[in-house]
Amino acid sequence: MYKKTLAWMACAAALIAAAPAAYAADSYPEHAINLVVPFPPGGPTDALARRLAEGLGKQLHQNVLVENRAGAGGNIGADFVAHSAPDGYTVLFGTSGPLAINIGLYKHLNYDPRTSFAPIIRIGYLPNILTVNPSLPVHDVQELIAYAKANPNKLTFASSGNGASSHLAGILFNKMAGTRIQHIPYKGTGPAITDLLGGQVSMSFTDILTALPLVKADKLRALGMASGERSEALPNLPTIAEQGLPGYDVSVFFGIVAPKGTPAPVIARLNQAFVTALDDPAVAKALHDQGVVRAADTTPKGLADYIQAQVPYWSGILHEAKVSID
Repeated sequence: MYKKTLAWMACAAALIAAAPAAYAADSYPEHAINLVVPFPPGGPTDALARRLAEGLGKQLHQNVLVENRAGAGGNIGADFVAHSAPDGYTVLFGTSGPLAINIGLYKHLNYDPRTSFAPIIRIGYLPNILTVNPSLPVHDVQELIAYAKANPNKLTFASSGNGASSHLAGILFNKMAGTRIQHIPYKGTGPAITDLLGGQVSMSFTDILTALPLVKADKLRALGMASGERSEALPNLPTIAEQGLPGYDVSVFFGIVAPKGTPAPVIARLNQAFVTALDDPAVAKALHDQGVVRAADTTPKGLADYIQAQVPYWSGILHEAKVSID
């Protein structure tokens, strides 16, 4: 009788322990979800997040509210989510910065993208384009490298700020090409492009959404895609990797994460809802029009593995280049 009682108690304890997860899966979501964007309103990340929030809300039958918490290269918003309740009601629309680069860039960070979050889905990536002012007498990557080496410290590349992907793209280019193109940081993509158009700087690694209209209008000259693959928008433009720098790839990836400890059934529910939203033709068209390339692997593990690989990759490059922010 005593053994039967112990067995019954053990079974009851197991059922009670499993109940919260089952309850979370069955009833989630019961109210609105906050999708935190760690950048200001109006940029490409914010626009993409708002489009996806709409599609996600339809799938979950709840409002998905975009909350902008900008600052410190995305760290403020990421830190807020990392320390939020792990209940699935606060998630981060992260990018390469807060989810991979910043841990090797900032000396003081209150979260670790590898351990502070529960990955949900990798949305995709936004390719960058290497563009130059048309007055520069180069028409492909090899001509640029030769010109830069013949004119050391003469060329400059603009970025949207220290630590931005446009900055890291230049660091990696110098490293792989053996050039010494000087970095000029700006406060945002807009001012950087304005000075590139005016000839105050020589070149920039700019997201395709911003660069494409200027390239098509012949206001900027595109030399190569800074991603691993060619773009459907510019199919005849070879990648930088194809032009003598194999392995070169600096794209801004987008991933959704929740606080560490969020129940697995909730993560699965969110992943399913995001995948279904991405399959919606209207959402797919919106992403395509913004130049976003959808990720091949949209599983939570796919994002987890990608972050685990990206963190040491960029930390090594930043350490070698002696680039850091207090």
